[in-house]
Amino acid sequence: MTSSAVATTDRSEFRNVLASGTVVGAVTGVSVVAFIAISRILPPGLSRDLLESVLVLAAGVVVSLLPGLRAAARTAEGIAGAAAIGLWGTVVFMAIDIVLLRPFKAYPWTWDAIGGGSTWWYLPIWWMLGTFLAWMGGMLTAARSARGEVSMLQLAIPVVAGAVVVTLASKLLGCPAPLPAQTGAAYTAILAALALFANARKG
Repeated sequence: MTSSAVATTDRSEFRNVLASGTVVGAVTGVSVVAFIAISRILPPGLSRDLLESVLVLAAGVVVSLLPGLRAAARTAEGIAGAAAIGLWGTVVFMAIDIVLLRPFKAYPWTWDAIGGGSTWWYLPIWWMLGTFLAWMGGMLTAARSARGEVSMLQLAIPVVAGAVVVTLASKLLGCPAPLPAQTGAAYTAILAALALFANARKG
């Protein structure tokens, strides 16, 4: 999807935020279901870790970069629109989580144990993370679009490549976190760094 596929000026109107955020939330829900399926079907090992990590990267690209493209982010208004799309996407996923995932006990007990037994500890974190990813993606989209039309692939390649390098480095250094978690953290860090750098160059 290219930014030319949507408007060429900032789109932060309420209808676009709701429609685009619903798409982001649905993608998030499908990705979480796929992740759970992989973790239950495949035995523990490198193959499962790699497949889960690829899924994390693919989902990360969509939830972080699609909002900026759908908002046609060019200025602060479009970047704010992208962040709003990301936030609404997390609300849509929350509905999917409450209606479908929780009743079928999709998560292991250790997931709740992280929050001291609470079943809702991760939702505020996801609201913040989803909004942050879309915000950074909007900033990157706006900065890159100032130099010409961009596609999701053009935006994603340097972020994904950087995340892979950082993940491999952390793995070689003996980071004990699961590989998919390392991949997600690396993607978030690289996206933020590239967005801030691109925005500084634009200024």
